Amino acid sequence: MADITYSNVHNEMSSIQKNHFNSIYQTRFLKTDDVVLPVDYKKLGQCIEDMDVRDDDIWVCSFMKTGTTWCQEMAWCIANDLDFEGAKLSLFERFPFLELSTLRDFEKAILENPDIKIPKYMSNSVEFINGLKSPRFIKTHLPYKLLPKKLRDQSTKAKIIYTARNAKDTCLSYFHHLTLLGAYKEHFEEFCKLFASDSVCYSPFFDHILGYWDRRDDSQILFLKYEDMKQDLGSVIRRTAQFLGKDMLDDQILVLENHLSFESMKKNRAVNHQSFNELFCRILNLSIGEGSSIRSGTVGEGKTKMTPEFVKIFDEWEEKCLGKSGLKFL
Repeated sequence: MADITYSNVHNEMSSIQKNHFNSIYQTRFLKTDDVVLPVDYKKLGQCIEDMDVRDDDIWVCSFMKTGTTWCQEMAWCIANDLDFEGAKLSLFERFPFLELSTLRDFEKAILENPDIKIPKYMSNSVEFINGLKSPRFIKTHLPYKLLPKKLRDQSTKAKIIYTARNAKDTCLSYFHHLTLLGAYKEHFEEFCKLFASDSVCYSPFFDHILGYWDRRDDSQILFLKYEDMKQDLGSVIRRTAQFLGKDMLDDQILVLENHLSFESMKKNRAVNHQSFNELFCRILNLSIGEGSSIRSGTVGEGKTKMTPEFVKIFDEWEEKCLGKSGLKFL
């Protein structure tokens, strides 16, 4: 298969990264096919492009901080007939993150921290996934055009569930995620500039969404919106169950709704990322911030935290990118 080509991010972006990110995260990005990615993506990018995709794979794809964890837990529980005992295992092991090993140089981290046991789903995420028994559950933040070739050309029957979220709330959640991990050191307004200029990892943001939205009528793709999950989770559970070929009774849906409630998810260590965040920061010698990866989940909070100037910038940006697509967010 064709080799992936890479390019450096432009000088302006490099300057932004240097001035706003923790030193560990500076100059850590590159581009392939115009997508901003960690520089260590080069180590696994070709493996991802060429990887085998199985007919019974279930993939959850998303831009960062758009309800990914919520969707993963929902899909896993539906596909596994509400096996809540099995769901006590960490989501990182049940539903591993495809390109996790590209986020940092974990090979170097292992050498520098020989006393820390780094799990394989972190140190070599692609190899970990390749070794899993079927059916596999796989998470990725990659845009459609960078998914494995066999997934893009549909030479398998693998299913994709995509979660989208409005730009303002995604921006706010992304900001809190980076500050929690000690990665970002500026104020929210500065991060809004970064986000709206498509200078954060996995950008361009709206291109990411449209890559999946434009394929929403494909029988192997289910396009979900975070806002719909917040408004009527039961309805989204039904749609997802139908997509996965599962029949669910009304009382089962109610049980799953309770399991997926914000309060339940926030205190559930198998899904709230607390253990992972602690290990991640320990490996990188970072001080983890206060708070939780599952923080608020309120629809519309991003707008209330932004200045009127940035609300206007984001509204105009969204209209420019989505105006003709038919996709709208609350």
